[in-house]
Amino acid sequence: MLSALVTIDPAFVVGPVRPRTFGSFVEHLGRCVYTGIHDPSHPTADADGFRGDVVDLVRELGVTTVRYPGGNFVSGYRWEDGVGPIAERPRRLDLAWHSTDPNLVGVDEFVRWCRKADVEPMMAINLGTRGVQEALDLLEYCNAPVGSYWADQRAANGSPEPHKIRMWCLGNEMDGPWQTGHKTAHEYGRLAAETARAMRQMDPDLELVACGSSGWGMATFGAWEHTVLTESYDQVDLISAHAYYHEQDGDLASFLASPVDMDRFIDDVTATADAVRAAGKHTKRVHISFDEWNVWYVDRAESRPPSGDDWPVAPVLLEDRYNVADAVVVGGLLISLLRHTDRVHAASLAQLVNVIAPIMTEPADQGGRAWRQTTFHPFALTAQHAKGEVLRLAVDAPEHETAKYGRVPVLDAVATHDPATGGVSVFAVNRSLTETVALDVDLRGFPGLRVAEAVTLSHPDHTWTATPDNPTSVRPTANPTATVTDHHATTHLPPTSWTLLHLTHP
Repeated sequence: MLSALVTIDPAFVVGPVRPRTFGSFVEHLGRCVYTGIHDPSHPTADADGFRGDVVDLVRELGVTTVRYPGGNFVSGYRWEDGVGPIAERPRRLDLAWHSTDPNLVGVDEFVRWCRKADVEPMMAINLGTRGVQEALDLLEYCNAPVGSYWADQRAANGSPEPHKIRMWCLGNEMDGPWQTGHKTAHEYGRLAAETARAMRQMDPDLELVACGSSGWGMATFGAWEHTVLTESYDQVDLISAHAYYHEQDGDLASFLASPVDMDRFIDDVTATADAVRAAGKHTKRVHISFDEWNVWYVDRAESRPPSGDDWPVAPVLLEDRYNVADAVVVGGLLISLLRHTDRVHAASLAQLVNVIAPIMTEPADQGGRAWRQTTFHPFALTAQHAKGEVLRLAVDAPEHETAKYGRVPVLDAVATHDPATGGVSVFAVNRSLTETVALDVDLRGFPGLRVAEAVTLSHPDHTWTATPDNPTSVRPTANPTATVTDHHATTHLPPTSWTLLHLTHP
């Protein structure tokens, strides 16, 4: 058995736990919207056609914000197609995913769904095929009081009160050659700055997100962020980061170390943003919106869109079925995001339902069941228990070798402290493939705590998955080894596992 020591102290605060860390993402892609959140024929559907069973699961997941409507989809989207009488809305070809969008769900429906699910909407605008004027029109439609053309249209469509959307993404992945309307960094930076400046003339209190690189591996990474922020620094609040991970060639050790890559990604984007700040003598800081992150097996057949003359509505796309190792990695990526809470001010798990998602559904005419994937559980438990402040840890743990990232600690962990209650939550991943880790948490800075909850997600077969027929055998289970003695909390972490240790006062 391996041993690891973690020391925590209430004085070593990284920053507050930000509720927006637990955001998610709904794109008009595959079955995320249609037969995902929206299925009028489902027994639980409400008057707007939204599935009540999915809304219940979204609330249980603890999602706080939802980014919409894309993703790649947004770069060809005409938002006007999705408002007004549904019978009069056009069907449009979506070039991003070679599909047809019937526009049954648009801005007003999405905002109503957000209110049902108790989440904050995060709106993305099309800066691929459109520009400043269309962004202003959408902003007026969403946020202006009645008395102007688009606000009056919103009222006529059943929403007299403004939607009051605060967070706006200025396009999506505009550095990617796959993106409709792909631009150079200079072209996009100028457009983002012009759009942001105009939007603030209408609503100065918006929070605006500029497009960062689509991934750390992009040839333009770093230079893209530098150029975009040089053009737009004073007009934006955040810059986006996107990252997806998956197990490759059976290299489980490297896969479990994926948060090492996320840590480096965040540090590099932070350094670039701060370099632009220094060079421009700016006073504010631009922070990070990590508004796409997840495990995604991008090379699998289910990620290939239709082709040729086939333009289906809501095809089965990107429907990865997640196993225990995938869930451990998701838990680890959340640890990375929390560890950087001083600079990561928002994040969005991509996506929410059916499409690389923690929630899966069947269409109403195919059984209509909904269930939790393995990745649901570390997200939900972290969202539930990460409260107050994120603490900087001192970690003493053995290392092991990985093919992709070199030597990495077998233990990855973060802790939060809620000053209001005195409670502490420790989130820990054991990356060892074969060895149990005996974890010792030094709690001398937090006298009097006891174990309130200790659960571990693991399985002898790391490829074990949830199914609609068996959705519970991969849930986290109570960890009976957790105890507190002499100001030390101890517990055993099985190989390839994620663990929550929640400590409170009696």
